[in-house]
Amino acid sequence: MLREDVATSPQLLRRMNVGAVLRFALEAQTFPASDVMAATGLTRSTVLGLCDTLVEQGWIDEVVDSREAGRYGKGRPARRYRLRDRAGYVIGVDAGQHTVTAAVAGLRGNVLARISRPVAGGNGSVRRATTRAAVDSVLSEAGARPEEVFLVVVGVPAPVDGQGQSPEGHGFWKLMNPGFPAVFEGCGRTVVDNDANLAALAEQAHAPGVTSFATLLSGERFGAGLVIDGMLLRGRHGGAGELRLLDMVEGVGSSEGLGFLARQWAVAASKARTLPPGSALARVPRADLSAEAVFAAAAAGDGAAQGIVDRLGERLARVVQVLASLLDVEQVIVGGAIASAAQPVIEKAAAVLQELFYPPVPRLVASRLGADGVLLGALECGLSMLRAQPLQFAPFSAGTGH
Repeated sequence: MLREDVATSPQLLRRMNVGAVLRFALEAQTFPASDVMAATGLTRSTVLGLCDTLVEQGWIDEVVDSREAGRYGKGRPARRYRLRDRAGYVIGVDAGQHTVTAAVAGLRGNVLARISRPVAGGNGSVRRATTRAAVDSVLSEAGARPEEVFLVVVGVPAPVDGQGQSPEGHGFWKLMNPGFPAVFEGCGRTVVDNDANLAALAEQAHAPGVTSFATLLSGERFGAGLVIDGMLLRGRHGGAGELRLLDMVEGVGSSEGLGFLARQWAVAASKARTLPPGSALARVPRADLSAEAVFAAAAAGDGAAQGIVDRLGERLARVVQVLASLLDVEQVIVGGAIASAAQPVIEKAAAVLQELFYPPVPRLVASRLGADGVLLGALECGLSMLRAQPLQFAPFSAGTGH
């Protein structure tokens, strides 16, 4: 195994120095050579030589010098560089139960293209084929080739261990994670992770400052990404945040999510003809009785819909209190596509928390990332890995070219 913390040869020392400059470039994106010198402790001549190498290898471009840009009037002009956005690509995939969404980003984190496709079928081969087709389509739309991809990060609704595998003995988990690494052969390295974990990484990146929180995906089922003291919790088998214990929580009874239950309860009331004649829900065809329809009706003052919202709010409050009691989180973020529509449920749950449970209770908020949380988390995960060890994802020559 190649060690990069000890230089045992001039070639390895050069590789280490190139890696240090490249890591700086990936973070800074546009920079003068003097900033690299200050950050790395390397001499000017060494930095300029290493930057020349990275220019030749396509990682960065040299841009107009600082004197021409008006920054300096005297002395030697500073040489400036800019990270090449299209020197390589990271792909994020939200491989949900019913829909696969893929996005491709350049090295500066700019999303260049995205696409969503329904999963039409209930077996692993269909999920693999649909996901690969979505990735091929998004690459084509971005004008990128598979061999230019450094990382594909896939979020799945299942616990995932360090090898990208889900535990045996649970059919749904294996269906959701049906061997994705083999699907993306030719696209660099593939990383598979739990969807709620990736959503938590996105929240951490886009709203820093809260160090202990849970991101609660709550559409079809509850699942949590847990960040405690700034660190994402995973567990031995990747199962931290799997909420099967909700089966045993009084007033909850299962891990079924807000979206699923809102839809099911509305349909059940319609079939049982218990909806009042004046209810807005009574006028909605059963096939269209979505969670969003229920929440919108409640916001408009529909009593039957408000009853469903109240039940969901009480249920959500108990789920949040379980997380708070176990982990002492300061905030719970309701994420997923349902987040913005579920504001009435969140408000009800926040009131129940204040009324029924001892303080301190966590703040309960809707994610501002909504349906994009898992996808943005997948991209953030890939870009963070690339920034940490870029030379592990692309070939490097110790000379001055490829």
